Amino acid sequence: MLQGLSLPTYLVGVASMIAVGALGAVVTYLGLASLRIQHSLRPTFYVVSAGAVLLTGALGYLLHRWCLWGYVVVVPLVALGVADITQKRHTIRRNFPVIGNFRYLLEKIRPEIRQYFIESDADEAPYGREKRTVVYTRAKGTVDTIPFGTRRPVYRVGYEWIMHSMAAKVPPPGTPRVTVGGPDCSQPYSAAFLNVSAMSFGALSRNAVLALNRGAQLGGFYHNTGEGGISPYHLEHGGDLVWQVGTGYFGCRTDDGAFCPDRFRDRAATPTVRMIEIKLSQGAKPGHGGILPAAKVTPEIAEIRGVPMGRDVISPPAHTAFSSPIEMMEFIGRLRELSDGKPIGFKLCVGHRRELLSLFKAMLETGIYPDFVTVDGAEGGTGAAPVEFSNSVGMPMVDGLLLVRNALVGIDARERVRIIAAGRISTGYHIARLLALGADLCNSARAMMFAVGCIQALKCNTNHCPVGVATQDASLCRALDPGDKSERVASYQAATVESMMELLGAAGLSHPSDLTPWHVARRVSATEIKTFAEIYDFVDPGSLLSEPCPESLDRHWRRADASSFRPPETLAH
Repeated sequence: MLQGLSLPTYLVGVASMIAVGALGAVVTYLGLASLRIQHSLRPTFYVVSAGAVLLTGALGYLLHRWCLWGYVVVVPLVALGVADITQKRHTIRRNFPVIGNFRYLLEKIRPEIRQYFIESDADEAPYGREKRTVVYTRAKGTVDTIPFGTRRPVYRVGYEWIMHSMAAKVPPPGTPRVTVGGPDCSQPYSAAFLNVSAMSFGALSRNAVLALNRGAQLGGFYHNTGEGGISPYHLEHGGDLVWQVGTGYFGCRTDDGAFCPDRFRDRAATPTVRMIEIKLSQGAKPGHGGILPAAKVTPEIAEIRGVPMGRDVISPPAHTAFSSPIEMMEFIGRLRELSDGKPIGFKLCVGHRRELLSLFKAMLETGIYPDFVTVDGAEGGTGAAPVEFSNSVGMPMVDGLLLVRNALVGIDARERVRIIAAGRISTGYHIARLLALGADLCNSARAMMFAVGCIQALKCNTNHCPVGVATQDASLCRALDPGDKSERVASYQAATVESMMELLGAAGLSHPSDLTPWHVARRVSATEIKTFAEIYDFVDPGSLLSEPCPESLDRHWRRADASSFRPPETLAH
């Protein structure tokens, strides 16, 4: 039938036969499947697959041997169906061989379909497209304006805005900074208003860490190391570092996991380590420890974290270097001495208010104060966390920020302790509203990841990040160019701080410290607007040092105990 035809014609004919055969088999199978969709399709599969095999053979015998090329489609489909029926892990594949796989395929690409075709610009899942686009455009230095006005529902309850002034100002030249370091600190640090939040090497790739640190060096802001320790990639470009010391004491631990003063002193002497942060908890999974299996402890990670090869690396849920608020303040004083006077602070997501206030009572009792407190929120991000911890544990950042601010003001220590806010910060307005609520400066993690190239593929916990940011797969992270991405990080940070300064100018202010709760408003009902000063409770300086205590803190302050994190009713047991 096909004799005497040229090779191209043969190939077209073969392709057509394969296509027709495959289409016929699929149409037949789907047609029968639609009639039996409420029942198992295994009998239907047996009939259709046997028919397809016999029909292809018959056509090859009766018409032309080229028809046997139909087996190229038929055999893999039959093999797939047999594999579906014989496997025992997925019931839907056993009941609906071949077509049941479409369920898993669609489920796998669901995040991409939603991100590219379904979500609106304002959907927060977990980061809205509008906010991601702002980061991308500012990182690339392209147009970051929007046409035709806001898309925000300005009459919806919860809408917020900066109160502008009729006496608006042009922002002053230069970029203001914040000095971190109280009277006990001999090496204070001048910090930017937006910095790189804690993300460890291991959670991020080598090239991502290199890009973030060089970006910090170019832009003059700091880069928090995360609790995984200081890697060579944090040091290569000389960007300022905040060394985070977590419960695993990576980089400053003994072989059995206890805190090692000598190793801490040596590491803290690194010139680019500007501040040290004790991590109590993080917003995405507060109170949750971690384990790095021995199989994943490479020689490089073992060296960086100061852990032995061949053993699981445990990050306990709580610190072992201290067990009470007073001991924690003494630990802060010890680290300040070991680091030769560098700023020492702690990071936490607020849990029990009583426990937090016990820290401030310990400050009063010991006379030892941290130089800064970093407040993370339940909305914070992470590479991987149990669902329950991400969704149902921890206080949101604004509430935690207000509690820390009021506690510091209440014990008359606000001027000596800086507050750093962290949690879903990506625009100049985000910074401004948090400064109005009491923060001194801000950290951002996910926005900085976007600047490096993150596309929110939501594969951080799989080691398959397609853009090489949150993976240790060398073939993936090799494509991330640290040189180019570092410039984007610096560009994004500078443009965002500049936008914050422009907002201040519109409000008639000259410096971020001039922002107050009266400068930000929120719609609280269809007919009522209130400023932050009218919505939230702000205590007076020294109000916790005498009676009566502010009503919002009174019960928790009375129950707080500088000698223990435990509630008073359990101390007798």
